[in-house]
Amino acid sequence: MKDLKPLFPDLPNVRPIVIAGPCSVESEDQVMTTARQLAADGIKIFRGGIWKPRTSPGGFEGIGEIGLPWLKRVKEETGMLVSTEVATRAHVELALNAGVDMVWIGARTSANPFAMQEIADALKDFGKDIPVLVKNPVNPDLELWIGAMKRIYNAGIHRLGAIHRGFSTYGKHLYRNMPQWHIPIELQRRYPDLPIFCDPSHITGKRELIASVSQQALDMNFAGLIIESHCDPDAAWSDKNQQVSPEVLNVILNTLVLRDETSSTENLTLLRQQIDRINDELLELLARRMRVTCEIGQYKKEHKMPVIQQTRYNDLMERLVKNGEELGLTEDFVRNILVAIHEESVRQQLEIVNGKNPS
Repeated sequence: MKDLKPLFPDLPNVRPIVIAGPCSVESEDQVMTTARQLAADGIKIFRGGIWKPRTSPGGFEGIGEIGLPWLKRVKEETGMLVSTEVATRAHVELALNAGVDMVWIGARTSANPFAMQEIADALKDFGKDIPVLVKNPVNPDLELWIGAMKRIYNAGIHRLGAIHRGFSTYGKHLYRNMPQWHIPIELQRRYPDLPIFCDPSHITGKRELIASVSQQALDMNFAGLIIESHCDPDAAWSDKNQQVSPEVLNVILNTLVLRDETSSTENLTLLRQQIDRINDELLELLARRMRVTCEIGQYKKEHKMPVIQQTRYNDLMERLVKNGEELGLTEDFVRNILVAIHEESVRQQLEIVNGKNPS
């Protein structure tokens, strides 16, 4: 994805770019009240869900196309750009014919290559290079996310961006969708010119956590934020717990800190040199560990022992997690590292047992 164009060339070049508005448009009064308050606080891009894909049937699935004229009125009366989510060819055609300035593609849709291709073809047929943002798929699959964006790019859309909204998980967690920041960071590394927006509303699922996640995103040099804002959040028809009023949003935005990425000090250089040395040492230690792993693999082969010994692995995991916590490392961090090391150890030992040289 080369030659990406600015998403909003006619807007002031500011950071963060903020896209705000209700999860779902519900009524003309709700839309206009929210939009006027946001515009008064300087928000330039209004978001409003027209169609809402829901997990189970029977829930509120959006007001539908009757809400599109309300977005048009927002644009006419406030001067804001307007945007909505699309999931089908029909959505694309209706939205763009109604004058919507930008569309985004949701997490459930971006996980479906057939749906993405349908949307890409519709955008190509429309023949206009409008801004398109693609949310990450519900599962932590970076290649699927990139593939979804490439389909849009290949359709001639070069005003392209990504939205990080977190990844679905099971069980009780602090967040509704786990951030797994390493995934958007890797996306940023591969495509440094691709603007990435953070969706703290969907990551957190809780309005009280939106500020902290927004700050984390800015600290990682994200281009902007897309935040759900409703004139009366507690009365919202969908996702009320993760929406904030325009007044609260204004407070959040005014408390965010923009780091000076151009500043550099001698102390920072020295600290980075320490990090580089430690990284080299880590690689050397891992290489030494894998050499011992191969020797164990050879022993297991000669003595016809199974490669995986689950009891030892479980005991090792619990001991190291406990040791890591005593050293100030989180359980998830330690487990993720140990799982990766164990998987590579098993791979190398299997190759030895099967008569191959581990690569």
